[in-house]
Amino acid sequence: MKLFDGGKAPNPRRVRVFLAEKGIEVPLVPVDMGAMGHRDAQIAERNPLRRLPVLELDDGTVLTESVAICRYFEELHPQPALFGTGALGRARVEEWQRRMELYFLSSVASAFRHLHPAMKEWEVPQVPEWGEANKPKALDFLKILDAELQNHEFIAGDDYSIADITGMIAVDFMKPARIAVPDELTNVRRWHDSVSARPSAKA
Repeated sequence: MKLFDGGKAPNPRRVRVFLAEKGIEVPLVPVDMGAMGHRDAQIAERNPLRRLPVLELDDGTVLTESVAICRYFEELHPQPALFGTGALGRARVEEWQRRMELYFLSSVASAFRHLHPAMKEWEVPQVPEWGEANKPKALDFLKILDAELQNHEFIAGDDYSIADITGMIAVDFMKPARIAVPDELTNVRRWHDSVSARPSAKA
């Protein structure tokens, strides 16, 4: 088994943080995304979308998409449960994981990809107007998240989950996207400080 890893990029990092929370070690194959290594043949033949991470099992089976990879390891190693427990708990984690991905991380990523000069060769065409339009989308979602975090410690309830991993990485990604977390969102700041202090956050 080996994991083709893209370093600091958000999606590869999501899987590394997840594995660290589980205490699972998987051999990494570093891919230099800055040098467009994710577009080389070794990735393209495993993932036609040429995106990372890519997990290759011992029998040659390939899994792509960060949440799918995480779910695979959740099935193999159910504890600690990072996709929730019980019918309602799993549904709640799924609900918030999708929200964090679709309405928050994607907005931050769009702002970064369409505005940052380093992404000019990646995002063709870059549409600066779309990048700017996504900044308020991310901030509007953070207001909703701040209200939710008033009621419990973590995003999907009282237990840490994959929704927190996605959320933490999205907040961290705001810096290169040049979006600041408003000072008044004290619940978001408290939560982010807490999840960032976990050892897994350094993965």
